[in-house]
Amino acid sequence: QVQLVESGGGLVQAGGSLRLSCAASGTIFRINVMGWYRQAPGNQRELVATIISDGSTNYADSVKGRFTISRDNANKNTVYLQMNSLKPEDTAVYYCINRGLVPGATDYWGQGTQVTVSS
Repeated sequence: QVQLVESGGGLVQAGGSLRLSCAASGTIFRINVMGWYRQAPGNQRELVATIISDGSTNYADSVKGRFTISRDNANKNTVYLQMNSLKPEDTAVYYCINRGLVPGATDYWGQGTQVTVSS
C-alpha cells in the first residue's frame, strides 16, 4: 500500500503561481512513476505531468513551458508541481499518482487538492 498526501492548492489570480506537493509513504517500488492528473467539473481526469524515478518527465501540451514537475533531492518520494502563468482553464482538482514500474502494478491516488484560477 502507498499513501499520498497532497498540499499546496488554493485560489490565485490568472498569471499567478502555485506549487503543489505530494509526499508518498508506504511500500514504494524503487523504480516508479509519480505525477499529477487533474479533473475539472464535467471533464474526464487528464494527465498533467509525470516524473519517473530516473528523472524523466512528461507533460501535457497544455502545460508545457508553464508547469515544472520535480522530485525532492533529499526524499525522492516527494514530488512537486510548480505552476506558473496560471490560466482560468487550469482550474481543477489536482490528484497525485504513484505507480511502480512493474507488471501489474497498482495506481495509488491522493485525495486531491483544489486549484482555482480567477480571471
